[in-house]
Amino acid sequence: MKIGLLGYGTVGSAVARIVEQRCPELEVARILVLPEFLTEPRMTANFDDIVSDPAIDVVVEAIGGIEPAHTYIARALAAGKHVVTSNKAVVAAHLEEFIGLADKHGVHLYVEACVGGGIPWIASILKARRIDEVTSFSGILNGTSNYLLDRMAREGVEFDEVLADAQRLGLAEADPSADIDGYDLKNKAVITAAACFGAPCRLDLPCFGVRTLTTELLGRLREKGLMVKFMLHGRASGTGYAAAVEPTLMASGSVEAAVPENYNIATLEGATIGTLKFYGQGAGGDPTGNAVVQDLLDCAEGRPQALELTRELAWEPELLRCDHVVAVNEEAAAALPADAEPFAEGMYLVPGRTHEELAAIMAQVAEKDPAPFAAMFEPAR
Repeated sequence: MKIGLLGYGTVGSAVARIVEQRCPELEVARILVLPEFLTEPRMTANFDDIVSDPAIDVVVEAIGGIEPAHTYIARALAAGKHVVTSNKAVVAAHLEEFIGLADKHGVHLYVEACVGGGIPWIASILKARRIDEVTSFSGILNGTSNYLLDRMAREGVEFDEVLADAQRLGLAEADPSADIDGYDLKNKAVITAAACFGAPCRLDLPCFGVRTLTTELLGRLREKGLMVKFMLHGRASGTGYAAAVEPTLMASGSVEAAVPENYNIATLEGATIGTLKFYGQGAGGDPTGNAVVQDLLDCAEGRPQALELTRELAWEPELLRCDHVVAVNEEAAAALPADAEPFAEGMYLVPGRTHEELAAIMAQVAEKDPAPFAAMFEPAR
């Protein structure tokens, strides 16, 4: 099977190397790069050289971002070529469109590499759904933010210092907003919800970041036997769903609390299978490239990724109503709801709120405190 590879950066070059070293049944026939990076005969700066080539069976999109990735994927599907992508931003924004184009033109879309790096997360969800209704999911699915929180907790390093280290190591971008403000997790939550619940998921999910977390706050929480992890969550009923991204408090001895550095863990709940957890490398060229190549092998073997959006579910924020712990200064504390209770020094428990209600509360306290922090907290049942 001949592959047209879009992008030759961290993921694209890993895909090419894995294919060449381990998969003789696959061939990277053409590679799209910017004109200044044309270094070998397979490379081209013109997408038409790939999409118009009848010998190319599948297009791998590894350039990232929304455009031109969206245009390239749509054109490839419309040209009757299968598409494998690791680009969670474009898939979250255009999943319905891409599935519709794939169905219309008799080809397949594969998105395993968009969520969880090397963890077979999407495949495992779809396998579980053959028998069960998946009722909820959660996960630590951003390796950069988990690296930051893990080092802060273990070494007492402040946020800005460990972020600078992550940037030097190539674990964080020069602009880390997508990771620390939750946009990357939000895209992954959209794709995960679609896979788990079989329905389109809204893009504007409630999202609270970790930018304002300090080692001082972590120390106060540790005294209560709690850790902070940056997570996505989703739940569904027979008629609706809810999903959100938020720092989450958990017992220090829990499985999630022990996830180190840039590793990921993802959890689903099924009617008969119960709780399933998946753990592994969540980011980087090799883990993500591995997931792309797994999709390529499925494509070569004629096994489609059965991601279908056949249900219509309403947005029901009540499904994720829970307690939250917020950290604010003394002046902002006066703006908290009347039922907020002291939790630790400078921290308050706000009971039983949806994420929309929490957002309204945080907007109010932000007028008095420029750096408030909020985390989901559900007492053990």
